[in-house]
Amino acid sequence: MSDTRPLPEHSGHGYGHGHGYGPSQDPGPPYPAPVAPVAPVAAPARRRVRDGSGTRRAALVIHTVADVAAAFLGLWIALYLLEANHANVFVGFVQEVADALSWWSRDIFTMDTENLRVLLDHGLPAVVYLAVGHGVAARLRRF
Repeated sequence: MSDTRPLPEHSGHGYGHGHGYGPSQDPGPPYPAPVAPVAPVAAPARRRVRDGSGTRRAALVIHTVADVAAAFLGLWIALYLLEANHANVFVGFVQEVADALSWWSRDIFTMDTENLRVLLDHGLPAVVYLAVGHGVAARLRRF
């Protein structure tokens, strides 16, 4: 004899879970269930975090420029007082940079001794650059 009942894998077989077919044997629907569309979620507005890194970077640049300017002026004072060879390329370069940085303080002091005049004419701008540069950098770091 042949059994005319539909197979369990076809829909509409009429057999529930109580007819010998357990949940592991029930194949479920032949196609995946439709998924409801999900509305896109707007990204939260990005707020700029003010951590002060920009002002710290600016303070570092100002601090460094002031230090480099003072270093060139101090180097020129040392080279002059140690009577370095003015025909040397490096000594000439340092002298030109020091003269460019101290243009505003030339001949403020008129001393009879040339060494003292160079020390004061180039030492004053070095101290001013250090004081102003470090002061501005310190103020910027407070923000």
